[in-house]
Order: sequence, then structure tokens, then C-alpha cells
Amino acid sequence: MTYIFRCAVVTGGNKGIGFEICRQLASSGISVVLTARDVTKGLEALEKFKTSFGLSNVVFYQLDLTNPISLPSLAESIRSHFGKLDILVNNAGVLGAITDEAGFMVMLQALEAMVAPEEDQNKEKPNLKQVITETYELAEECVQTNYFGVKSVTKALIPLLQLSNSPRIVNVTSTMGMLKFVSNANALEILSDGDGLKEESVDEMTNICFNSGVSTTAEAAERIVNLALVPDDGPTGLYFSNGEVTPF
Repeated sequence: MTYIFRCAVVTGGNKGIGFEICRQLASSGISVVLTARDVTKGLEALEKFKTSFGLSNVVFYQLDLTNPISLPSLAESIRSHFGKLDILVNNAGVLGAITDEAGFMVMLQALEAMVAPEEDQNKEKPNLKQVITETYELAEECVQTNYFGVKSVTKALIPLLQLSNSPRIVNVTSTMGMLKFVSNANALEILSDGDGLKEESVDEMTNICFNSGVSTTAEAAERIVNLALVPDDGPTGLYFSNGEVTPF
């Protein structure tokens, strides 16, 4: 059997789903570049891969998505060490609000209410304003990280992905960001036009889970890893929820 070398970058890979994505990819024999904003936490995660899981094919690179100055050196490091990039998992993200564990559980209840069957939509929904704090600064950090940061990383690494015979980009997002939850009609109209959507249009509008969630960390990571490893003739350009294709 011919061994095919593959390399993956996982942003926000030091904890939670990101850590598990790194573990599952590395366990599949893929060389993984784990990125994280916090150097100490990134190195601690790297050590855990070695001591707890016996995985030596994971390396750490410090990356702050709100400060893309380190992106050229990240790209050059990947080029010099691996020669190409096969998989990019844009996993890192921030909540854009402040809450505690109890407040997050209320957010989960609100999320479940959002995706509930139509006949249950009239039931009383939790009041998120009572359990979360949002500020301009937090919202700005959210947009800089979750949109511009992802865009910058992807743009910087596309030349390396183009060197792969089977490149993959998997963007991890939140159900709460789906278009059906956008209440502003003008914003919804603009965002729904995927072919005509321009960056300028977006500009004009424009430990998170406390170990809780609608899926376990391993389950969520497995779905993401499965998408990263789809065959060459597999689906592309689609939005998946719980492993199934669904409208975004």
C-alpha cells in the first residue's frame, strides 16, 4: 500500500472541539499544525498529545486571528516543513458576548427553541438579554475573529492548498448564525445572494461552551473530520448540520 503524506492546519486546536479534531486527524496519520492564540495553552495541548495519546505528528504554531501579521511566517513554516497543505479547518472563534455557565445553558435552550419543529415555535423562548452581556468591543472582536480572521487565514494558505492533489477547507460555524435567524429583512436579502455577495456588503452590516453542547466534543469533531477526509468526488460548497446537508 502506498503511503500518502497529508498535512492539516486546525485553528483554535488547543481545547474543546479543536483539540479533538487535531487528535482524530493525527490518529489517522495526518501531520497536524495546531494553532492557538495563547502560547502556554498551545504548548500544554501539544504536550498532552505526546504524553496522553502518544501522538508525535502534531506541532504548535501561535496564531492570533485578530492580528494577521504572523500569517506569512505560518505559511512559510508550512511550506518549508511540509511542502504543501492538504486540509484547513477554520475552527477558532469567539462568542462575542460574556456569560457564565448558567447563562450558556439558557443560550442552548434558546438554540433548541430556534430549531424546534414549526408547531413548537409559539412556545415561550428564553430571554437572552437577561443572561448575556454584549458590548461594541466584544462584537468587534467577534467580527474580526470569526469573519476577517477566517478570511485572512484562508487567503494566506490557499497557495499551499493549491499544491495539494486533494485540498480541503472546512469552516466550522454556529447554528445561531444561520440565515433563517437573521431578523433584518435587508440584511437577509443581501446575505442570501451567495453569487452576488461582496465583502463590501458584509462590511456594511456588519471555554465558549462550558463543556456543554448539543453534541459531545468527540461527536462534533468526528463530523468535521469526516468532511475534511471526504473522497475527491465528495460534496463541496455545502453547509452541514449533524452530518447532514442543510440550507444555511
